[in-house]
Order: sequence, then structure tokens, then C-alpha cells
Amino acid sequence: MPTLDALAIVSGGMDSVTLLHYLVKREGKTTAVLSFTYGQKHSREIEFARWQAEALGCQPHLVVDLSMLAPLFASSALVSEQIAVPDIAAVQGDPQPVTYVPNRNMIFLSIAAAAAETLGIRTIYYGAQAHDLYGYWDTTPDFLQRINALLSLNRKNAILVDAPLVHLSKADVLRLGQELGVDYSRTWSCYRGGQQACGRCPTCAERLAAFAVLGLRDPLPYAG
Repeated sequence: MPTLDALAIVSGGMDSVTLLHYLVKREGKTTAVLSFTYGQKHSREIEFARWQAEALGCQPHLVVDLSMLAPLFASSALVSEQIAVPDIAAVQGDPQPVTYVPNRNMIFLSIAAAAAETLGIRTIYYGAQAHDLYGYWDTTPDFLQRINALLSLNRKNAILVDAPLVHLSKADVLRLGQELGVDYSRTWSCYRGGQQACGRCPTCAERLAAFAVLGLRDPLPYAG
């Protein structure tokens, strides 16, 4: 196995897949991939994370099963069967919408830091971006700065967390992905996870708006 110089958390969604292409194609990094299942209502995006990792020749691709933590995430509409995934109109202006998964990114990044340390990788990457229509505290530049301050306490193998897309809008991410030749038909964003994307949930709305800004057609099939 070649020497690895990056570990990317890839969900299979638009942002993390664009990030993976950026690391491999523009930065020339030999990249391992890490994905998570955590009891979410569907895991369609994991199929696309696997496809993208294979297409780019990234290995290993580790899929960590955290489904035992689902009871701890039961306040999220992405996990609880008792909470419906809302349309975008219901979450705009909400500082912590019901689609937020409690402390998910800190948990993911902590596990990624352990994996990176074991694999001899110094930098881990995740696809935080500047949400246009809604947002989460654990995708912000402030969060990034503070988690790096914490990880810097490691006395021998300090791991750095990087989020190259953190200041980019969704349209900016899409523009970058177009430059990199990302196949967005092999990504999945919809929180509802049907055979077709719903087109109404927060992540669908933001994705469709980005394609509209660039005057492009989203290659995913949408219901209705």
C-alpha cells in the first residue's frame, strides 16, 4: 500500500464527494476514505461513497458501523422514525433544526483522528461548507478552529482537521466539482432516502438551488 497522506470523511453526499475529488485530483493526495453508518433512516449515500472511492482508486475505504448509537441520536429527524424530515421552509431561521444529529461531527472526527493516528496520517478532511439556507454549529470555521486546538494536545501524533470547503457556498462547491469532473449522478443528498430524491427537504432544496445558480440540471431523479 502506498504511503497515505490524507484521510477524508465521505458520506456520499455532494460536499464530501467534491472534497474527495479535490484532494485526489487537485492536491494530488493519496487518500484513505472513512464513512459512517449511525442508525440513519437510510444509507443510500454509502453506496455512492463506495463508488466514488473505487473510481478514484482510494483505499482503504473504511465503513464504521455506529448504529448502536442511534438511541443517542433519537432527537434527530435523520434517525428517529417518530420525527418526520421537514421541508426546507420549516427549518429556515432555526439555529438548530430537527435535522441536526447531536454531536455527530465531533464523534466522527474523533474516530477519524484515531484512525489517522493508527494509519500514520497527519491530516483528516471533512466536507463542511457554508450552508446557504440552513446550518449546523459543527460545520463552522469556529468549530474547526476549536477542535484543532483540542487535537493539538496530542503529545506525539497531533492530527490536523482541515475543511477546504468551509467558506464555500453550495453553488461554489458545485462549481468546483464541475471543474474537477465530479459525476453528481453518483452522489446522494436527500434526507428522505426514497427511490427518487424528494426535492423539498433542506439538503435537496440547497442542492437544487446550487444547480439553478449555475444554470445546470441536477442529474439525480426527483419525485414529482
